[in-house]
Amino acid sequence: MKNTKPLSYLLGSMYLAGIIGLSFEKTEAFFQLITPFHLLSVCFFLIYTHEKINSRFQIFSLVISLLGYLIEVAGVNTGLIFGHYTYLTTLGPNVFGTPPMIGINWFIMIYTTGMLVLSLQIENIYLKSALGAAFMTLFDLIAEPVAIAQNMWNWQNDTPPVQNYVAWFLISFVLLLYFFKQNFQTPNRLAKTVWIYQWLFFGILFLKLI
Repeated sequence: MKNTKPLSYLLGSMYLAGIIGLSFEKTEAFFQLITPFHLLSVCFFLIYTHEKINSRFQIFSLVISLLGYLIEVAGVNTGLIFGHYTYLTTLGPNVFGTPPMIGINWFIMIYTTGMLVLSLQIENIYLKSALGAAFMTLFDLIAEPVAIAQNMWNWQNDTPPVQNYVAWFLISFVLLLYFFKQNFQTPNRLAKTVWIYQWLFFGILFLKLI
């Protein structure tokens, strides 16, 4: 198993810097600007520390990233999936009203959540997918106010509808089912660490909004 400790410390310092930088008006704009760089770095480190980077893993990574992006394109342009929302500037340039970086974010979320649930050694694939989807939906409940405050996106009427969370659960369930069908044997320890960092990052910024 690959040694992930150095990268855990590096990413921990990056998430901590993000929390601090986004908490002060003078530095907030700069840390919003480098958000895409942060997501790309996390994605690269997760792929690097995956135990077997074979064609199956490469296809999985591309499929999740592309599907995540296309689902968001459909969501933004129709309002039929998550509700009516608009992407702003923090996640980088938009293509068809959607930043391609959101596909990378979907990969990070599905991969880290899948690896966490994999480590729990639950046998039933549907139970694993449902548990992971529940984690994803709960995370979105916490992340939404922070994302809105940090100019990632905004919602019609300023509030995410219930439809958004239902869609998050269903889409996450399907994508996690695809993850578990890949039968990745070895949990990625960095993925579990990133999962914790994500919760701490958004959780702390969420508490600051209360």
